[in-house]
Amino acid sequence: MSTNKDSRKEDVPAPPRGPSRTASFVMVHVGQSPGAQLNLRYGIETRSWGFPLWRPEYRTARPRFAVLATGVGPRVPLELWTTEKITLYLFEVRENFYEAEAPHWPDEEAENAIKYPVRFGVEPLAVLQDVRLDENGPLGIASSDAIRVSGTQRGKGVLVDVDPQPLLDAAGIRVNWSEQQTVPLNQAPGFTAEQVKQPKSPKQRKSPKPPERPSGGAGFISDPRKRKAVELHAEDRAVAHYEAEGWVVERLGKPYDLHCTRNGEERRVEVKGTTGTATSVDLTINEVEHARDPQHTVDLFVVSDIKVDTRTDNYVASGGRLSHLRDWTPADEDLRPRSFEYRLPLA
Repeated sequence: MSTNKDSRKEDVPAPPRGPSRTASFVMVHVGQSPGAQLNLRYGIETRSWGFPLWRPEYRTARPRFAVLATGVGPRVPLELWTTEKITLYLFEVRENFYEAEAPHWPDEEAENAIKYPVRFGVEPLAVLQDVRLDENGPLGIASSDAIRVSGTQRGKGVLVDVDPQPLLDAAGIRVNWSEQQTVPLNQAPGFTAEQVKQPKSPKQRKSPKPPERPSGGAGFISDPRKRKAVELHAEDRAVAHYEAEGWVVERLGKPYDLHCTRNGEERRVEVKGTTGTATSVDLTINEVEHARDPQHTVDLFVVSDIKVDTRTDNYVASGGRLSHLRDWTPADEDLRPRSFEYRLPLA
């Protein structure tokens, strides 16, 4: 009796595929004008980036990293482009492309209009200065040229699949990508908006310097009235959510925001609000220790992409996207210290 070898092969399952050495990147060129640099700083502060137009590939893309590059004009042939050096801001993408619901960027708020409807959330990993754009640099030619092309297309992101290891190595991030396939936050140095350099060309040096913005975490808002409106709106959304589930909610503010009880059950809730994306939030050491205390059940309730109408004296906040983490315990790999208490030596 004969045996059909082709049929027999189909019955054998394919061997499991190992971790990929490549990852999807979105490469973005950021111009050197004061407005572009202001948006860059604001994007770093609020962990957000955006584009003016949708592309078909954005609808299904799942990028793992983003690179925002600035310092070199893109409208040159590739052979000239690769003779330059550039500044790279390396991010991990934490929220995929979505449709914006509210003005966010300084120029959007000034016009009360959404100019960058394509949004995604990013977490700063590292800044790389004076990066070569040729084949010997950590980008490689494909990624280098993707940045150049982005700059010729109004800064819209160009998607490429490349090995992230050279960039991680150049940034001093000790991760073996092919094995770990993740970047623990506590292994990356991070950066703040204050590290964005000002344009250096003579023409740009004559341009007005963009106003300084205070350094803050994700969703940081310098306007105190706007910040208060965002905080209250996020808390109102959280209260409505828990009351709809049958909880009795008490607003505390400190040592945590909401105390919820239902049929003898207790739940404590930390609430965060932002006009940016739900990528990361600032936590105090007390909030971390409280969430890790096994005696308590703690939730994290985040409202992002909040719209604030600032055209009247009473700022009005509305809308927003919800991220709800029940039984929340922050892990070490998801925490990065922003400051330290230093004890002076004894006299």
